[in-house]
Amino acid sequence: MAALTKTRLRVPPLFGAAVLMAMSAAGPGFITQTASFTVLYGASFACAVVVSMIIDVAVQLNVWRILGISGQRAQDLASKVFPGAGQVLTVFVVLGAVVFNIGNVAGTGLGLHNLLGIDSRIGAAISGCLAIGIFLAKSVFTAVDRVMVVLGLVKIALIIALVAVTAPPVGQAAVGTVAPHGLPLLPILTLIGGTVGGFITYSGAHRLIDAGITGVGNLKRIHRGALTGILVACVLRIVLFLGFFGVIATGAHLANRNDAAGSSFLAAFGTAGLHLFGLVFWAAGMTSTIGNSYTTATFLQSYAAPVRRHFNRAVIVLIGLATIVFIAAGQTPQSMLVFAGAINGLVLPIGLGIILWVALRRRDLIAGYQSDRKEADTVRSRPARRNPFPPWLPSDWERTAQYRYPRVLLGAGLAAWLFTAYAAVESLTSIGSIFH
Repeated sequence: MAALTKTRLRVPPLFGAAVLMAMSAAGPGFITQTASFTVLYGASFACAVVVSMIIDVAVQLNVWRILGISGQRAQDLASKVFPGAGQVLTVFVVLGAVVFNIGNVAGTGLGLHNLLGIDSRIGAAISGCLAIGIFLAKSVFTAVDRVMVVLGLVKIALIIALVAVTAPPVGQAAVGTVAPHGLPLLPILTLIGGTVGGFITYSGAHRLIDAGITGVGNLKRIHRGALTGILVACVLRIVLFLGFFGVIATGAHLANRNDAAGSSFLAAFGTAGLHLFGLVFWAAGMTSTIGNSYTTATFLQSYAAPVRRHFNRAVIVLIGLATIVFIAAGQTPQSMLVFAGAINGLVLPIGLGIILWVALRRRDLIAGYQSDRKEADTVRSRPARRNPFPPWLPSDWERTAQYRYPRVLLGAGLAAWLFTAYAAVESLTSIGSIFH
């Protein structure tokens, strides 16, 4: 028994947080979107993938750093910045996450249908029970970390196999990245909303806080965790696009263009491809369901005492609710997913704006800023130098004794905020169209 215990997979909490963020971003919707857009735009879609990766880097590094150092979850920090902002952020995150979770459960059902040939509703029920079982474990976070790592490895390995079999023309993809042809803005906005927006923005950082990895003293670990999660997510996006692009580049006939992802695996591996695709889709649905439900509960616990006292049970209720709704409906209404996507488009600039405001104007909310006020006063007592920053910034900005916020990171965050704010405006048009 001792030997068996030693061989168990041990996942450091920091790596677990990184994987939770990366795998939450790569759910069934992400796989479906990538396959469909790759079929439509070919090599040019590589530009959308790269832009989404750049936005992801700018957003996640800022979110992990501010939330990690402050030791406060997004909604709690937002409430201290602007009264009521935390409640507004929570409503948007939860609303989008609950709807998307139905789609995640549907993905697990479809995955088991392709893998084992069983009815998708039965597959969803089995998957829901497995996900619930994880949160019944004695050491919940340990179980979550292990499951996310194992399923993530399965997902990445199968997608790499698709790339190896199809041997995509990387040179064409590189050209498409810098010189896309006929690529509208919609695929870029959709990919960003599905991989960075909504609950995904905060999943890794909230897991980091639950693991107790917070404060200025843990800055290097926080930064390393964010980079690890971003690296895993970026690798997954790149290989997934290359795998589907490799199928398209060969001129293979897709059996069902409405299911471009499944048809690509079928074209690459033959009949076995559908089973492999089923395993990939099921793993994607499971990881996204777990990450979605966990992150949603971390938002609700600030405003609902029962969730705070019975966190694991709250997560179980969220998983069970999504499973029951899908089984009852038999499918996820497209209008609901469009609505949830539009909501996620609104969440990203709101939450990111609050994070950047803390870096700019509310440095007192970052742990370590107030604690070393005496040394900070010493810094300010030195001979005055011309302030190189705009007058609306605090005079001691970037000069506090214990913690300095990188200007490059702040600039990247502001650029990402401008882009996501535009995306939010575009998302508003989707909300109106689904009710016609």
